[in-house]
Amino acid sequence: MAGSWRGTGQHGPANTPSSPADGRAGSHAGTYPPLDVPKPVADGLWVVDSGPQTVLGLAVPVRMTVLRLADGGLFLHSPTRHTPALQAALEALGPIRHLVAPDTAHWMHVSPWRKAVPGAALWAAPGVVERAHGQGVTLARAGTLSATPPADWAGEMAQALFSGPGFAEIAFHHRPSRTLILTDTVQALERSRLGLATRLVAGLVGSATEGGTTPAHLRLILGRRRAANRAAAEALLALAPERVIFAHGAPFERDGAARLRAALGWLLD
Repeated sequence: MAGSWRGTGQHGPANTPSSPADGRAGSHAGTYPPLDVPKPVADGLWVVDSGPQTVLGLAVPVRMTVLRLADGGLFLHSPTRHTPALQAALEALGPIRHLVAPDTAHWMHVSPWRKAVPGAALWAAPGVVERAHGQGVTLARAGTLSATPPADWAGEMAQALFSGPGFAEIAFHHRPSRTLILTDTVQALERSRLGLATRLVAGLVGSATEGGTTPAHLRLILGRRRAANRAAAEALLALAPERVIFAHGAPFERDGAARLRAALGWLLD
């Protein structure tokens, strides 16, 4: 399966939107086509690549990770844009039971999914509901995530909390597939896929560092609670993940623990 699920570099379906930004519409501005379709990674594990998403005027790729839990229900981590076709493709894999907004910046697409799948439970990292409310979006009846997994998936996943002033991210380790799922704490944008403006900025902040790392602005934030965040990182490394998937850039398809230790060297040293 290696290489097949992270995108081929070719165009996705005809209805996949191109980016108006960065002059990279031909390659979907850093994304991993085919877009907005589930791509199998391991048994009960898929990714949905989407975007480009505009952040401060720059076009970046974004990724959702989908797990099928032991009860057959789907767990949607960091939902990307909703389309009826994507919803139908996912529901062919199992009923959508959990919508997860795993960090302070990854909640914007949750509301359309909540409207489309009103019976799904909504889970959010600390501070997400308040952040959304401040931007005029109500995320009602959301369960707050922590380092302790809820009973809904406690037997299948371990969790850890990365946090700092104004930021929180819940990391998930899926035991059956030995997959660690992150959002922003590690990013690995591929420079060759990016438009000029995004490539320059991503290079400056570290989002496009070879091998992946934590961007400079998040280092400053996480560094304010360095001891707790180091302990969270060590706990995840002790689980020996084989692969690491994150929301922005090329995932670690193998040797996950070693590559994660290198990516988080700034925190662990």
